Amino acid sequence: MTESAPQAQQRPGGRARRWLPLAVLCLGQMMIVIDQNIVNVALPVLQRSLHFSATSLVWVVNAYVIPFGGLLLFAGRLGDLIGRRGVFVAGVALFGATSLLCGLATSGTALIVFRFGQGIGGAVASACILGMVTAMFTEPREQAQGIAAYSFASAGGGTVGTLTGGVLTDLASWHWIFLVNVPIGAVVVVGALRTVERDSGPGLARGVDLPGALLVTAGLMLAVHTIVHADQVGWGSAATLVLGPLAVVLLVAFVLREATVARPLLPLGIFRSRSVSAANAVQFLLIAGLFGLLYFGTLYLQRVLGYSPLQAGLAYVPIAVTIAVVSLGLAARLTMSIGPRVMLIGGLTLVVLGFVGLSFARADGTYVVDFLPASVLLGWGAGLAMPAAMGLGMSAVAPRDAGIASGLFNTSQQIGGALGLTVLNAFVSTRTTSLVASGSTPRAAQLGGYHLAFLLAAAFAFAALVVAALVLRPRTDTHPASAAAPRPDGARAERAAPGEHLADA
Repeated sequence: MTESAPQAQQRPGGRARRWLPLAVLCLGQMMIVIDQNIVNVALPVLQRSLHFSATSLVWVVNAYVIPFGGLLLFAGRLGDLIGRRGVFVAGVALFGATSLLCGLATSGTALIVFRFGQGIGGAVASACILGMVTAMFTEPREQAQGIAAYSFASAGGGTVGTLTGGVLTDLASWHWIFLVNVPIGAVVVVGALRTVERDSGPGLARGVDLPGALLVTAGLMLAVHTIVHADQVGWGSAATLVLGPLAVVLLVAFVLREATVARPLLPLGIFRSRSVSAANAVQFLLIAGLFGLLYFGTLYLQRVLGYSPLQAGLAYVPIAVTIAVVSLGLAARLTMSIGPRVMLIGGLTLVVLGFVGLSFARADGTYVVDFLPASVLLGWGAGLAMPAAMGLGMSAVAPRDAGIASGLFNTSQQIGGALGLTVLNAFVSTRTTSLVASGSTPRAAQLGGYHLAFLLAAAFAFAALVVAALVLRPRTDTHPASAAAPRPDGARAERAAPGEHLADA
């Protein structure tokens, strides 16, 4: 029989032993997030090397994103039932194995198939990480530090992926953007088995709700596919008009089932918490905007300022450093001193200002004037907002549902990123075409499109700010572990079950 997390933490030296497994979990999360962005700068090389057509090249990205976004909820609940460490290790092992196959692929078809496997492994591995972090730390300051480290791995991984993709593509070959995951994955698997406490859930006998799992996985995968594919075929195409409503039907059927089944995959009572619902909405909108920085910021550097892939990757180093400094050095202290709600509102305000600043980037501009100040401001904002949102959401979740809540947060990020980038790209395309038709040069037209993308990203972040200010009210603004904090009499207060958040509704 395994000991509980609180018991493990009370042993001598337990505090020190928790930071090493946290590092292992964050390394796994960063590896997975990096892989979502590392491919982007290598796409032209992949197209030439594996003879992709212009229409099939996008599936190098989509084949990863679709299963990743669709499987997070199921993988999170599976971790709650059979043990999060085991699910995490299995996911990392699958991710590493399929990364090896991607690196050795000799045809475009093979690469797309193996990328699909990567997406499955990434979803299974990342679904439970946030739940494991919050279960590992129950003392308020330590939990804030743990969530901040996880937030850095998630937010910083995007910028590190852009940098790593540029370096490996320019200095080695495209094969290494996948092969680099093999040794990292091996370290994470060994590290998790040796340092992360083994946990166990009630078991599959409690019911996996297989029909619900099939409905939500199919619905989310179809929704992500429709969103990302609409960028190529158009929102008014027959495929979008058929697959989009079908995805909605599947997801509505999932919700109806979860409302009536005895042991649901996703307890709908979790949404009665204002903190959980609002924090996921904030995550959705924030990530929808931040994808604009990674995608259109890179295009501005390469197509307008004339940077190479390596130079564009290096341009993101200050952003990654800023996120690291803010998330790892300041976020936990600010959480304890001013509270996560104030920190969230401040971070989102900085994100809005950063995107507005990028909307003034010039065609004959310079990196130091036109990109660096605004992007660093975005790094500060993301470094503050992401751990605050996650802390507010996870603080209202019962420990037994931490896995599904972690999967829910990841799903909000994936759907938000996919939908946000598709919407931004559609507006950019329309704006660029309009400017060319009115007589602008192609370069000026592209810049006009990017300006619109940055303003729309600012609008996403502003919407997140409104939700944070109006829905996350002060009475729900508690420290991350408030529901499990020790009482004065020495007893430990239990977090309310998902269906018991009526006081917070």
